[in-house]
Amino acid sequence: MILITGGSGFIGSVIACTLNRKGRDDLIICDRFGCGEKWKNLVGVQFEEFVNCDDLFEALHSAKWSKKIDAVIHMGARTDTTERDIDFLMRNNFDYSRRLCEWSVERKARFIYASSAAVYGDGSLGFSDDDALTPRLKPLNGYGFSKWLFDMWVLRHGLSNRVAGVRFFNVFGPNEYHKGKMASVVFRSFPSAAEEGRVRLFKSHRDDYADGEQARDFIYIDQAVSAVLFLLDNPDVNGIFNVGTGRAHTFNELATAIFEALDKPAHIEYFDMPEEIRNQYQYHTQAEMSKLYGAGFPQFEDSFAENVKRYVREYLAPGLKRYCEVSRG
Repeated sequence: MILITGGSGFIGSVIACTLNRKGRDDLIICDRFGCGEKWKNLVGVQFEEFVNCDDLFEALHSAKWSKKIDAVIHMGARTDTTERDIDFLMRNNFDYSRRLCEWSVERKARFIYASSAAVYGDGSLGFSDDDALTPRLKPLNGYGFSKWLFDMWVLRHGLSNRVAGVRFFNVFGPNEYHKGKMASVVFRSFPSAAEEGRVRLFKSHRDDYADGEQARDFIYIDQAVSAVLFLLDNPDVNGIFNVGTGRAHTFNELATAIFEALDKPAHIEYFDMPEEIRNQYQYHTQAEMSKLYGAGFPQFEDSFAENVKRYVREYLAPGLKRYCEVSRG
């Protein structure tokens, strides 16, 4: 069986659906629904059991599960980059991950976990996933700190040859609809592009970047999930890996692709970035991908604009269709 934490979330639910398409429904989904609509991401997904994340460790130590789980895909975390309660992040992102990793390693279950490009901070040290760089990284927010701290724990305990971590860059695509302000710029820009014919982007507050020319390594959800499943299928490939495309695209390019998908002329307006995030804002991210490619993962093509258009036309414009709804249609 495969345990997927954060299994009703953005990446976790697409992993579950993709495994279904590959013939795997022996899944345990772990998450917390709350009062939102995250549960809708699991409509159509086939799995054996659901467990609330507050009850997971009690369930893991029961005879029912202790010998059945042969892989853990740990996507669950508090992902709000503006979260100020560091103790909360430590409990949810660091302590929880540590306990689950220890359980997995002790039972020789495959352990794959989500790290983040947020560990790279302002990017001044580059975006290499070489382990030698990790201790020098300086995250800009509590979320990035909690992810960096767990990466460091893995390295310090000599587990980088036994587990696999994935530093996701800017993932976008269906099933992110519940994420609110943490959803991708594609998702948040779509309504104004479709209804008002305009997209609003942050102004640049640096002389070396024009407005809208801030750039990210945007990666489509299918691409991100393919990297996770490569690591699941290749248990001898271990370490902490970047999962991006290796290319950076500007927010202006992103907005233009949205308008092209809608067959509308591009109209972009710029507004001041809130002061509270200016010192934490990444102006450029671009994954160094040689480590994952060197492990045998096939290199991504540059399909950024096509993926933005696909997301808009197949999922957003028809009314927030879910991944399973379209992929099985």
